[in-house]
Amino acid sequence: MLRIAVQTKGRLHEETMLLLAESGIKLESNKRQLLVSARNFPLEILFLRDDDIPQSVADGVADVGIVGKNEFVEKAQKATLTKELGFSKCRLSLAIPKAVNYTGLSWFEGKVIATSYPGILRSFLDEKKIKAEIHIITGSVEIAPGIGLADAIFDIVSSGSTLVTNHLKEVEVVMKSEAVLIAHPKLNTEKQSILDELLFRIETVQMAEDKKYVLMNVPAENIERIIAELPGMRSPTVMPLAKEGWYSLHVVVEEKRFWDVIGKLKALGAEGILTIPIEKMIL
Repeated sequence: MLRIAVQTKGRLHEETMLLLAESGIKLESNKRQLLVSARNFPLEILFLRDDDIPQSVADGVADVGIVGKNEFVEKAQKATLTKELGFSKCRLSLAIPKAVNYTGLSWFEGKVIATSYPGILRSFLDEKKIKAEIHIITGSVEIAPGIGLADAIFDIVSSGSTLVTNHLKEVEVVMKSEAVLIAHPKLNTEKQSILDELLFRIETVQMAEDKKYVLMNVPAENIERIIAELPGMRSPTVMPLAKEGWYSLHVVVEEKRFWDVIGKLKALGAEGILTIPIEKMIL
């Protein structure tokens, strides 16, 4: 049995649970419990605060965990970063009052910076040889400049709307973050095997994201030109149709790239173009 630590609530929790569901993991109960087992996979989920996950994995309370990279780096626990998961993306940035004239990193010299991530901030300031006072806040960091508690803040930024609301502006991106899967550095053979299977399932789900299975009927005289226009993963499947001189062409395409070539395909005679969502992809 593999135990995975997952954030109790929030956007990262929701996206993690969706990923596990798409990976075929079915839970015993939908009720919010501390520990929930899967019905069809040797996995149990331990729900924790995000900042407790790195230590729980390092100490062996959980075998693996899904947590923001920012929390993993900040806590500096002895766990292994196994896989970046590509969701819950954000950044850790320095922000100052909107009305202030920003002149570069030297502006922070001698200033007071409020943050919930003192470790990452201290490493950055030391690297840049900037001496500033760090004021640790565990709550709403963004209000610190407005109440005179700090000159600037160092905090998570996603859309930037919170900064705008508090009359702040982002001036330096220090670190980009996303959800990551971390693991205890010394998993036994059985647990490593379960983790490998879980990673395989996750990768098949991720590989299918934003991709479509595209089918179209194409005239024989233009088939090579059409294939050249398609931004597919590999060589497409081509099958003759009952109608002489026509073929059915099948290919996997990134959706955003497909729309760039749809006009060219039609101009080259492609007809009956269908796009089908892909749930899983195994190469």
